[in-house]
Amino acid sequence: MTTPTDPQAIAERQLCGLVNGLAQRIAEHVRERAATLGLTASQATALREMSGPMTMRDLAERMSCEPSNTTFVVDKLEKQRLIERHPHPTDRRAKHLVLTPEGTALRGRLLELLHTDSPLSGLTPEEQHVLHGLLERAVTSG
Repeated sequence: MTTPTDPQAIAERQLCGLVNGLAQRIAEHVRERAATLGLTASQATALREMSGPMTMRDLAERMSCEPSNTTFVVDKLEKQRLIERHPHPTDRRAKHLVLTPEGTALRGRLLELLHTDSPLSGLTPEEQHVLHGLLERAVTSG
């Protein structure tokens, strides 16, 4: 099998490489910032995504992982007293995940650290907005 030499195929391959490189830089950035707070990258991702009460399934979706993996992460955050499980207001089978005051404070510090020297900070807000729209379209169009 030969490698496609069509200019469009080459451009697409290069673009995939760039997106992968950016994802790796973002993951490394999260790992480094999480470590300064005594968190794993998965714990930091969970805290970052906890913008309000949500179910385990909602958090798993935001973290792009399986609910069973999210359960492990939430168990650790609960032991650290950063997250609590509360009864869901309308679904007896589900639990609402809620940040504790300590979790809210740590999330605030984490968000500040993640914003500092972010791999995306070299882009203007307008460029970030355009990139967001393009990536969203690419993710949802297939």
